[in-house]
Amino acid sequence: MLLLSSSSLKGYGIHRIFKIVKETNFDGIDLCIEHEDYDSWDKEYLLSLIKEFKTPILSITAPSEKMSKEKFNTIKEIAIFCGAKTITISPPRISDKNTTWFTDYINKIEKIPGIDICIQNVAPKFLFFIIPEYKNTTLEQIKKITGTTSLDISGIELSSGMDIIKAARILGNTMRNIFICDKNGNKDGLLPGEAGGGVSFLPLESFFMQLKTSGYKSFLSLKVEPQEISIGDDEEIKEKLGKFKEYYEKYFVNFK
Repeated sequence: MLLLSSSSLKGYGIHRIFKIVKETNFDGIDLCIEHEDYDSWDKEYLLSLIKEFKTPILSITAPSEKMSKEKFNTIKEIAIFCGAKTITISPPRISDKNTTWFTDYINKIEKIPGIDICIQNVAPKFLFFIIPEYKNTTLEQIKKITGTTSLDISGIELSSGMDIIKAARILGNTMRNIFICDKNGNKDGLLPGEAGGGVSFLPLESFFMQLKTSGYKSFLSLKVEPQEISIGDDEEIKEKLGKFKEYYEKYFVNFK
């Protein structure tokens, strides 16, 4: 199923995001919750939008920093209330004041019926160029924490010898959501299929075809920088999302 990450429309209110997702015929929303976006924490309001637009929130992405056990439990309640199927969380940075919510809590909570708690890969970063910003976050390590993962293509550092096809093979059947974007050098969050000739800078065409061949049945979420889809111009947004859907259908849906 093809979802649109609400972060791709950052700057718009959640009501307008639902409207665009509905009008562009995505299967649902990956709700990217942000600390200061209070609408994204309001489960009653979110459910009213789900009913108004007949568009589901199928996936929720937690804030990437400043998390806590209490905030995670609130997100869990939102997921249950709104019918989401996955919750994606990022490992904490070593500089975060509170990491026990992740190290001592996440892998010990009871399974939530119908909801997968997915650990997301993160790009290798360093403090002062030498101190790793994260620890114990290799692909092999994250898939052991809860048993389910989300693959964020933007978090694959090509210079490290990893690539998106190899990453998908490593995570294998633990993947429940894949955040899709293109990359070119240090430019990230690009709209796939825009490198010229209807293809991407990354080997996304081969990536999609391999996913289809492997029988991948979980979520694919388009997660790009808002300017990539001309945020602020709804008609241009719809046109660009429409082009992406054609690209997705060519290399994934209709590939045999």
